[in-house]
Order: sequence, then structure tokens, then C-alpha cells
Amino acid sequence: MRVTVERAALLKALGHVHRVVERRNTIPILSNILLRAEDGTLRLKATDLDIEVTETIAADITEAGSTTVPAYMIYDIVRKLPDGSQVSLEMTGETGQMQIRSGRSRFMLQALPESDFPDLAAGDLPHRFTLPAADFKRLIEKTQFAISTEETRYYLNGIFLHTIDVSGQTVLRAVATDGHRLARVEMPAPAGSEGMPGVIIPRKAVAEIVKLVEDGSETVTIELSSAKVRLTFDGVVLTSKLIDGTFPDYQRVIPSGNDKLLTVERSDFAKAVDRVSTISSERGRAVKLALNDGRLTLTVNNPDSGSATEEIEVDYDAAPIDIGFNARYLLDITAQLDGDTALFKLADPGSPTVVQDREGASALYVLMPMRV
Repeated sequence: MRVTVERAALLKALGHVHRVVERRNTIPILSNILLRAEDGTLRLKATDLDIEVTETIAADITEAGSTTVPAYMIYDIVRKLPDGSQVSLEMTGETGQMQIRSGRSRFMLQALPESDFPDLAAGDLPHRFTLPAADFKRLIEKTQFAISTEETRYYLNGIFLHTIDVSGQTVLRAVATDGHRLARVEMPAPAGSEGMPGVIIPRKAVAEIVKLVEDGSETVTIELSSAKVRLTFDGVVLTSKLIDGTFPDYQRVIPSGNDKLLTVERSDFAKAVDRVSTISSERGRAVKLALNDGRLTLTVNNPDSGSATEEIEVDYDAAPIDIGFNARYLLDITAQLDGDTALFKLADPGSPTVVQDREGASALYVLMPMRV
């Protein structure tokens, strides 16, 4: 194998694929990236056995071939090479080493044969559809924060992606919950997504998807079965196993009868919550919201450090209510809203509250109260 590539193209591709490699591995080959040179392209592939990322870039190939080299090592080397340089990759003799040359720099990396590299074969992926990358990014980003990190309820450790009929229209919906808060975001279902199985995309795959979408793809093609999903962005292919579990019936926890409506300036509210929560204990972070006739009083009491109170004007004309929330969760949700105002639908101090931009908005959030 002997190949020459542009440093910028190689660095970008390595940046995409090396992230899935775990830094600590008991299986040496999983610390490596597979490099395959053929037909004027260099193909890079990395996997942790749950996720596989592949990217193909143009290359000047003198001799076709393939090998695997340490992922973080080659990424760091290429990252430190000068801008605009050409990088030459060459297998040397029978020593099992790859030489990297650029300008006056020379590096020798220990290589392992391609035959040892695992293949995350996707199998048959019967459902396929394409949608604008910006729309898919919105679905993922606005639900990602609510993914549970509790490993015992593994079926909550991802985003539930599915299609559902709403008032005669099919929508593609993403849902995540950790039991304390729930995020639900939807968009009109793209052609081809009808009838797809509901799938749970794991947290690590979600994080990689967000980074890949941020790199400027215009569209994303999604292919899936009940066990795997494959996403194709400009030249980058991410294949991931899905979480094998049943996502709970989230519709049951979204209240429909909350009749106390609070409308508040989103930015003013978030800043007030942030200020008073400075006093709160890290563990509890509880903030009390006291609503009474157009006024919202935010209160935090911490026996160890003191108390804080702030009052803001709001649009509220229902019966007075005192309700407590985790301040961090309130800030997370208000940060996801797009509009200048936030609509809270409340019932009583012990029942879940609905938060959205406005009635009928495509993003909806549910927050469980805290005792204060």
C-alpha cells in the first residue's frame, strides 16, 4: 500500500472516524483505524463493535492495499502536520509497520493486518428515507439532553425515533426521557418512513450523529431495520446497533388536562432561575415558583448557605399555585425553546407540567415537579 492524500481531507476524515474508538481497549484491533486504498480513494473505518463510522476521500494511489493503525496516534500526527501539506502513507516491507511522511517529517506506526478487523455487517435494512440534515439535527438536538444516563433502565439510554399518525397526518417523532423530564419533537414524516419500526438510537450514536450533522451535510439518508440503523452524510456512513428494548408508553405521562396557563418571557425567566439557583445546593437544586395574579416569585432556600428571591411579571390569571422544580432541568428545557416566550401548562404542585413555545408547537417538554 502506497498512497498520497491532502492533509486537510485526511484530518477531517480521521476526525470523523477516530471518535468512535474507545481509548482503553482489551482487544488491540479495536484501537485501530482500517485504511483501504483502491480505485483512487482512501477508505477509513473505525468501530467499537456497536458503532461503525466509514469515510471515503480522494487519494493518489501508487499501490493499492489495506492495513490498520492506532486511531488516536495517526489522528494526532496528522493534526500536528503543517496546513496545506501532502501526506504519504506507505507499508514498509514485512515489518508490519506503516510509514507516514510529510515534508521532512517521518513516522513509523505499528500496524495490524486488515484480516483481524471486525465488520459490523448491517444486513438487510428495509426502510430507507432521506430528509434535510437541519431537520434531523433539530429532532436530535432538542431531545438529546433528556436521554437517561441510568444504566439499569437501558431502554431509556437513547432517543426513540418512530412515525405516528397525528390528526390524520403522519409525523416523524423523536422522544427521550430520564423519568424526571421528557422531550418530544416532531416533523412531517419524509417519504419512505411510513411503517418503519420504532427504534431506540443509543446515546453514543446520537452524540456522533450531532457532530457529523454539524459538519455541513445538506441531507441525511437513513436506512434501518429493527436491529440496526445506517445514516449516510456526504461521504460519511455511520452504522449503529439499536437498543434492544421496548420504549415505555410515553403518551401516558403527557398530561392533557393542565388548565393553569403561564406565559413568561423566556430569556427573563431563564436568567431569574439561574440567578436564584446560585444559592441552591448542588444535590437538590430545587427552586419554588409561586404564581399569583400576574406575578411569579422564584424562591430558593438552602439551610447551609442562605436564601434567594426574585419576582418577575408574567401572564397568569388562574388560581394561585406554589410548585417546585429542579433548576437545572428548567434551564435545560427553556434553552431548547425557539420563541421569545415560554408557555407552561400547570395542574397542581404534584403533577407533571407541560412546557412549549406555544400551543401546538412541534417541540413539547414535560417536567416532573419537586417537593419544596
